This record gives sequence, C-alpha cells and structure tokens, in this order.
Amino acid sequence: MEKLLATGKTDLLDKFVSMRTRRPFKAFLTWNAEEGKVTFEFAPREGAAKFPPRKTFAGKTTAAKKTAAAKKAPAAKKAAAPRKPGAGLKPSDALAAVIGNEPVARTEVVKKLWDYIKANGLQDAKDKRAINADAKLKPVFGKDQVTMFELAGIVGKHLSAP
Repeated sequence: MEKLLATGKTDLLDKFVSMRTRRPFKAFLTWNAEEGKVTFEFAPREGAAKFPPRKTFAGKTTAAKKTAAAKKAPAAKKAAAPRKPGAGLKPSDALAAVIGNEPVARTEVVKKLWDYIKANGLQDAKDKRAINADAKLKPVFGKDQVTMFELAGIVGKHLSAP
C-alpha cells in the first residue's frame, strides 16, 4: 500500500482471480488520480513476444497498393466469351403436345409445365402439391394425379438427346 501511494503503482501481484473465467492472472495496482480510484494494469503476457502486432489497413500506402495491384494483374483471367446455350433435350411426342417440339433444357421443361398447369388450373384445390392430369398431361404422367415432387422424375423419362 505504501508503494502505491508513493509511486502510483505496486509491484506485480499474482494472486488475482477473474470473476468471469475463474482463472488466475497477474496485474499491477495503479492509482488513477483523475477518477480517484485504484485500477488494474495488466502485466504483459509471456507469450506476447511470439506474435508481431497485427497490421492495420491504415499502415498501407498508395505505393504498396499499386505494387500489389501490379502483381495481381498478370494472374487475372482474360474476359470469357459469353456462354452458348446448349442444344437442349428433345421432348417425347406426349410432352411435345404440352410444351412444344423444339429442343429445350430440363429446367425450362419444368417451368413450361408449371405455366401450363397454372394456366389451366390443374392444381388440386385441397392439396396444392397435387396436380390433376387433363387430356394432354395424362399421357405424360401415366396416371390421373401426381405430386409436384414427382414432376422432375416424370420429365426425365420424356426427354432424350437430339
């Protein structure tokens, strides 16, 4: 206590225990004259010298940014040509009666089927997951009613390579 009053700081004390983690730690007691309180000043950690301080963004200069950009420039990819759409898949005759005869992607087939189902009100009134087949869809589905989860599997059976 005498050293705290004389110098404003005690020797390193090692008998403190954290209230939150219950771990022991070392600290100095210091006198804060502005607040009129005794506070902790933590001892430097033994492992602190192992790791250098973190670099901050403010430490970079514009010259460093330019050299970093110059290093990355040769590694950048050339502008890719736009992707060409695939030839698509040929629908069966039964499916072509509903969506058309031109080759089309599998995702577009499902989209066109849903457009047809919604336009003709073929979703079941009680269970919206069920689809009722009309005269055009019955040859595609093979039964009177299917669920929306079966739709992708059914579509796969009616598509082939052109």
